[in-house]
Amino acid sequence: MSQADVSYSCGSCGYHLNLTSSNRATSSIGSKYSKSINKGFFSFLSIDPSRFTQVDNVNCLPISWGPYRSKSRLLCRNCGILIGYGYGDSTALCGLDSPGSSSSSSYEKILVKIRALQPSEVH
Repeated sequence: MSQADVSYSCGSCGYHLNLTSSNRATSSIGSKYSKSINKGFFSFLSIDPSRFTQVDNVNCLPISWGPYRSKSRLLCRNCGILIGYGYGDSTALCGLDSPGSSSSSSYEKILVKIRALQPSEVH
């Protein structure tokens, strides 16, 4: 490993979020990645749902990202501050059960606010 692996905690209360730099979605480093960083967000491949309180906002009408997209607010389980957002397929929640639909804790895209994190450990 050429780079140290950093673990992140809640920037408000210090609660360990089980997020690590090795789990960041960096495969699309380029213009999309740079735009995300410039807007103040990291993209992660997955989260530990036990570390977050999730508030779902389900859109049952086609929205700009495509049909039936859900957006969940990811809040720190300890202090309740907004950490980021999870985006996924909400067809099952809209009564349009699709065979490939995933569980509510599995997201297609996870964006975490950079300012909501603090580095807690370096491995």
